[in-house]
Amino acid sequence: MADAVQGAGGPSLAGLMERSAELKGELVTFAQSARFDRWLTPLLLEASGPERQLDEGEAIRITDHFILRYRLPDGSTVVDRFVAGRKDLTTADREMLLGWRDPVEGIFEIQRKDGDAVVLLNLVDDLEYRAYSNVGRAAFRGVPKGGFLHTSLVPVHSADGAWLVSGAMTSYPKSSATDIAQAALQLATHHPELVFRNPEKIEQGWQRMREDRAAFIEFCGGDELVLPPAEAEDLLNAYYRHRQETAVAAQPSRARHKRLPSLDLPSFELPSQLAGSETVGVIYDQIDGLNFYADYGMLRDLFADPAIAGRKQHQELLRTYLREESITPLPIRRLAAAHPETVDAVFRKLLRKPGFTWSEHGDALLRRRKPWYYESDPRPGVSVIGDRLRELLPTPSWKSCTPG
Repeated sequence: MADAVQGAGGPSLAGLMERSAELKGELVTFAQSARFDRWLTPLLLEASGPERQLDEGEAIRITDHFILRYRLPDGSTVVDRFVAGRKDLTTADREMLLGWRDPVEGIFEIQRKDGDAVVLLNLVDDLEYRAYSNVGRAAFRGVPKGGFLHTSLVPVHSADGAWLVSGAMTSYPKSSATDIAQAALQLATHHPELVFRNPEKIEQGWQRMREDRAAFIEFCGGDELVLPPAEAEDLLNAYYRHRQETAVAAQPSRARHKRLPSLDLPSFELPSQLAGSETVGVIYDQIDGLNFYADYGMLRDLFADPAIAGRKQHQELLRTYLREESITPLPIRRLAAAHPETVDAVFRKLLRKPGFTWSEHGDALLRRRKPWYYESDPRPGVSVIGDRLRELLPTPSWKSCTPG
C-alpha cells in the first residue's frame, strides 16, 4: 500500500494512487477507441517495420506517448479531449490528468527503495525523482539498487515530490552501465529539451554554447558559412575532431585510463535532404545555436540581387523557408540584416505588396508564418550532461551541439 502521505488539504497519496490507476485505465481505453485509429495505428505500424513485429513494451511506450504528448490536428492531446468530454470528473481529477501532459522521459539509476517508492536519478536531466507505480510496490520487485530503468514519469497532483511511472518500464542490471550511459547520452544529445528540465543545465548550456561558438568562429573563420555539402561535412568533421582533441588534452589523467574513440571516424554527416543541395548554409547563432540550411547560397543570391526574384525557383525557395516548421526565422533575419537596401524589394515581389517594408512589417510576417518559434523561451543548442552520467561513460564526454 502506498505511503499514507497527506497532500496539503487534499487526499492521501494512497488515495491518489488508487484514483490514478482508475483514470489511467479509462484514459487508455478512450485512446484505443475507433475515434483515434487514424492517428495511433500508423504510429504503431511505422514502429513495427516491414516485418510488422512490435514487442509489447514498445507498443505501450508508443501508446503512452500518443496519449500524453501527441498533437492532434487541432493542437489538442488525447488527454485534453478525455478531460473535455468527461463532465463527471472532479477538479482534482482534471488537474491530475492535465498534469500528465508533460511527462519526464529518461533513463534512471535506482538510488534506493523507500517504502512503496523508488528514488531515481535521471541520467538525462541529472535530477532526483521519488517514483511510485499505480499497481503498488510489486512493480519494483526484482529491480535492484544500482540498476537502471527506462521509463516515463508523470506528477502526482498535490503530493509534493511524488511521481508516477507512466507507460512501459524496462529494467536493466548494474552490469549494463556502459550501454545505459551511451543510451542516455544519445537521448540527451538528440532531445536536449529533456536535459533542460533542470534549470541549472539551461545556464550551463548557454555558457558551453558561448564557448563552443567562439571556438567554431576561430576554427572556421566566421559564424556563417556557405559551402557545397561535401565541404561542409569535411569542415564540421575537422572541427569536431579538433574539439575532441582539445577535450582529451584537457583531461590527460583520465585519457590515460580510457580507450579513446578513433578520431578517424566521421562524427558528423548531413541529413539526406541537405546532402543533395547545391550549397548548405552553416550558421552558428548566439541564440539559435548551430543550424544547417539547404540551398542557402541560392537564397543569399536572391537577397543580393532582387532582380532575380521573378525567377520561379528563387521565389519558391524563399516560400519554403517561410513555410517550413523545421526552419526558424534565423536565416531570413540574417539575410535581411545583411541586405538592408534590397530586402524590401525581395518581399514586395514575393508577397505582391508594393507597400511592404521589412523594418515595419518583417517581424509581424515571421510571427504570423512561424508562431511556434515565439511560443516558448529559447534554449541553448548544447546539451550539458550531469556528473553521474559522465562517470558512467566509457570515454571522455564532449559537449554536443544539436542542430535546430
